[in-house]
Amino acid sequence: MKKVLVTGADGQLGKCFRAEQSAYPNIAFYFVNKTELDISSPVAVQAFFLENKFDYCINCAAYTDVETAEEAQEQAFLVNAIGVENLAKCCRQNNLTLIHFSTDYVFDGTAKQPYSEADIPNPINVYGASKLKGENLIKEQLATYFIFRISWLYSSYNKNFYTSILNLANTHKTLNITTEQTGTPTNATDVAKMVLKLIAKNNTKYGVYHYTNKGQATWFTFAKEIVKNAGLTTKVNPVDYYPTKAKRPVFSVLDLTKFEKTFQETSPLWEDSLRNLQPK
Repeated sequence: MKKVLVTGADGQLGKCFRAEQSAYPNIAFYFVNKTELDISSPVAVQAFFLENKFDYCINCAAYTDVETAEEAQEQAFLVNAIGVENLAKCCRQNNLTLIHFSTDYVFDGTAKQPYSEADIPNPINVYGASKLKGENLIKEQLATYFIFRISWLYSSYNKNFYTSILNLANTHKTLNITTEQTGTPTNATDVAKMVLKLIAKNNTKYGVYHYTNKGQATWFTFAKEIVKNAGLTTKVNPVDYYPTKAKRPVFSVLDLTKFEKTFQETSPLWEDSLRNLQPK
């Protein structure tokens, strides 16, 4: 039986993995939150891996607050880079495969077509820079890794764009949402299902891959679809600009060609995946 460690178990992606575990009775899952395993502590990580034996580590632990990261740079890098390096070192020492999640925000958003894995990253905010540093530290420490760059992740768990829009739409008659950024809304459950299928098949085609739902949208388009699917009457208005501390990539759609060719898998359209999501 494969033994799989899932860090960051209280985050939305961690909760999606937890929700899918019953579909994989031949995998023994071990879920840990920050209190149970603080990945930013090398001593804690070393001790944890000495006491427990796993085949895979799925790292869902991350500093994901893009806005706050601009003022908390040290904390963002501590989790997204140093913490990731701690995991990668222990995975190498204990012969584990590391599955890690990066972001579309490693790119600057100036492209006119979807970014491929061959495109050179150039993050324009602290969050993106910290995630890129984490990617590079994995590559330095480990050969047996999968890095999946994902984008605009949402679910019915925790605070994210989807849950925030639903909450606002239930208390406001109108919402003003920016049209300035284009990306791909991605259902976190689809990410979890993809990774678990990969583990079940013992896939060893290691490397960096882009994985999102298919298609593209602006935050305005995404918000309109969320409100419509919920059957709410809230009016969603487009606005050109919405002030933020962190710079955001104007265009951050990811090219899925490498993923689809390598794993012979396709991802659902973002509209279909959103429609299938049931609010908690």
